[in-house]
Amino acid sequence: MTTAPRPPAAPRPLLGVDVGGTKIAAGLVSPDGTLLTSLVRPTPAAQGPLAVLDAVAAAVRELPGHEAAAGLGIGTGGVVDRRDGVVRSANDLLPGWAGTRLAQELSDRLGLPVAADNDANVFALAEQTFGAGSGCDSALYVSVGTGIGGGLVAGGRLLRGAHSTAGEFGHIAVPEAAGRPCNCGRAGHLEAVAAGPAMTALGRELTGRPDLRDLREVVTLAQAADGTLAGAARTALATGAGALGRALAGLVNTFDPQRVVVGGGVASVGALFWEPLTAAFAAELLPGPAALRPVMAALGPRAAVVGAAALLLEDRASGAE
Repeated sequence: MTTAPRPPAAPRPLLGVDVGGTKIAAGLVSPDGTLLTSLVRPTPAAQGPLAVLDAVAAAVRELPGHEAAAGLGIGTGGVVDRRDGVVRSANDLLPGWAGTRLAQELSDRLGLPVAADNDANVFALAEQTFGAGSGCDSALYVSVGTGIGGGLVAGGRLLRGAHSTAGEFGHIAVPEAAGRPCNCGRAGHLEAVAAGPAMTALGRELTGRPDLRDLREVVTLAQAADGTLAGAARTALATGAGALGRALAGLVNTFDPQRVVVGGGVASVGALFWEPLTAAFAAELLPGPAALRPVMAALGPRAAVVGAAALLLEDRASGAE
């Protein structure tokens, strides 16, 4: 009597975590990129790195079905060495975060394989694997929010660079940002004029409205009927978007990717952002890629958690497990 072969076991789900200065987002993700369950918890940033790591582990344990996961991927701000999961440098949103052994500390807490990377790389990996860049052999990804970061894919692989800083597009020097301080401590960088807080600050200056609290209020003013104030607000948005478009065109002229994908909170502003971005981008392209235009990222806020989980798929594909 022969025994029928057993069907192959279903692929195990993966855990993805995004750690920011104010919140921890965690989710259980299927290998096809479906976000199965998710939750958000506050980041105890002021209590130091160990408290943050404990909070990440606690959030993971709260997720229904976490016991079945094959591993954990984590994305966070700062420069993260993909090879060993150590945070090499970070800003003040997470005090003391630099030097944190993310992968090892979380593996010890959870008893799982852990992969870690910069949050902009995680965004790029999500869109490359499951989103707007799926199927592309080469692509340029940029995420525009409180800062500007991104990723470059060549030969189907996300490039990290010799010092884990590939894709730090926010620190390209642009003339529109001359004299404006950047989050990195220098001045004149793209992030200092095209990130959300930077365009908000420019909106305050140009409109004479110091009460404008965030980019949404600048956009609302730009859409208003008052010609003078609305025009000034539109100029603030167009200045940042135009600078971004020209910088991206320079990168396209250098790397010649198949696709350019723009995401992040600022990308959802609408035509007031996209029209000057696209016009500036198109005006700078060489004849070869002249027909290329930026496209909107597909995954929205899911990208952070789904992309973190995709780090494990990347390891699997490279045989690094």
